[in-house]
Amino acid sequence: MSIMESLNIGSNALRAHGLRLDIHAKNVANLDTPNYVRKIPVLNSTDDISFHGLMNTMKEDVFGVGTLPYLHGGVTFSGCVEDPTMGEKIYRPGHPDADENGYIRASNVNPMVDIADAIMAQRAYEANLALVNITKSMAQRAIEIGR
Repeated sequence: MSIMESLNIGSNALRAHGLRLDIHAKNVANLDTPNYVRKIPVLNSTDDISFHGLMNTMKEDVFGVGTLPYLHGGVTFSGCVEDPTMGEKIYRPGHPDADENGYIRASNVNPMVDIADAIMAQRAYEANLALVNITKSMAQRAIEIGR
């Protein structure tokens, strides 16, 4: 793996986990917003690491029989899906969002879940930031050796 590939993987992961943090922050901020539906971030691997994908990659490399092919790796942010659970019904007949019976739907955000997910996203972000910094220092040392 080259230094540029390491930086590319790290920068894609920083972008993806930064977007995860934004989504969880929006969920927690809209905890008390009526009719707000919790958003769940979706991350995908950039490589097909399934058995079928691995066999197809090995098939293309005929002379590398018995060795595992090099997988680039990485993660991409694919968007969000809405949490299908329904928020609690609250009786508020004067509220502008109330239905014909006077009920509003509370947000389905569970703050403990979103805070825990945000902590995991923050730690993943920090780990990938460390990867980028280590790769950068390796490149700087390689330049110093070449002088």
